[in-house]
Amino acid sequence: MSENKGVNIKNEKQADTAPTPQNTPIFTAPLPTAAAVSSETADALATQNPALLSMLQGRLGSLIGAPSGYIDSLPKAVRERVDGLRCLQQQHTDIDKKLHLEIFELEKKYSELYAPLYARRTEIVQGVAEPTDAEKAEGAKIAEAEKEDAEVESGITEVPEDGEDAEEATGIPEFWLTALRNHPQLAELITDRDEGAIKFLRDIRLVYLSDKPGFKLEFEFAENPYFSNSVLSKTYVYEQSDVAGDLEFGSAQGTEIDWKPENDLSVTVETKKQRHKTSNRTRVVKKTVPAETFFSFFATVEEPESDDDSELADETRDRIELDYELAEEFKEKIVPCAIDWFTGKALAYEGLDEE
Repeated sequence: MSENKGVNIKNEKQADTAPTPQNTPIFTAPLPTAAAVSSETADALATQNPALLSMLQGRLGSLIGAPSGYIDSLPKAVRERVDGLRCLQQQHTDIDKKLHLEIFELEKKYSELYAPLYARRTEIVQGVAEPTDAEKAEGAKIAEAEKEDAEVESGITEVPEDGEDAEEATGIPEFWLTALRNHPQLAELITDRDEGAIKFLRDIRLVYLSDKPGFKLEFEFAENPYFSNSVLSKTYVYEQSDVAGDLEFGSAQGTEIDWKPENDLSVTVETKKQRHKTSNRTRVVKKTVPAETFFSFFATVEEPESDDDSELADETRDRIELDYELAEEFKEKIVPCAIDWFTGKALAYEGLDEE
């Protein structure tokens, strides 16, 4: 059995931040290292006494992970006071645990308030209903204000109102494909082959788990020639940190996709010609090999054993970390702000339009 540990996501803007529902920063006091020496001091030492600089770097580097012995050298009465502070800190952590759980419950409560808005969005996107005059008027004001504020390239092609496409269009065609394509990280994962399947994506839903801290992402698809599943889902369960009390990703369970043989995006067929050594005849050999696809997101990836330091294990851990990263993007950004990703507005307030 593998040792199940919470995995921290490295947020692009806050590299030392754990992937919590609240993205609560965890600040730690690092041991002094060679990097702690200022660049000016280091340059001066390198110029005046290279040997001294090398010695200092070596000694500072050796301190990493090593106990200083300072606490043990203190008088017994002082050590007991330090132990008393440790006790207080643990009580602080216990309160933090309750805080993070209550914040999570608050998220669940407000998700119920968002639900009617998401349902209304789905109706409009799918063409089940049209926006009201009031909704259209308010939305037009928002769009006009955005144009005056900044122009954002969204990649949306405008169609004349009296065109043939305008008459045939139902809802907002390719809404979710456009939204996902505008997200830089997701755009890298979506292949040209994937686009055909994602065009059938009708909705993405966030559902909080009722029996434990965690959530499920549900991707609803219309009937399509790629797979038989109507819903592809992935469930994420949180674990609570014993150190800071915050919630961290602990495990994930995906959906097995029932691919239709002729359109299985998870594989490609390589065709090679082989010549028989004796008869000199040529034959065609077909081989199925794994293919890169956005739909790998729905796979369940098992955590390697904690003591497995193989290259494959490292690659698997990187894949799991990316998976949790994407889950957080869907939960915190894509689902709540889908229209902003569709129009490209999100690129501006996420600071991605300049990259």
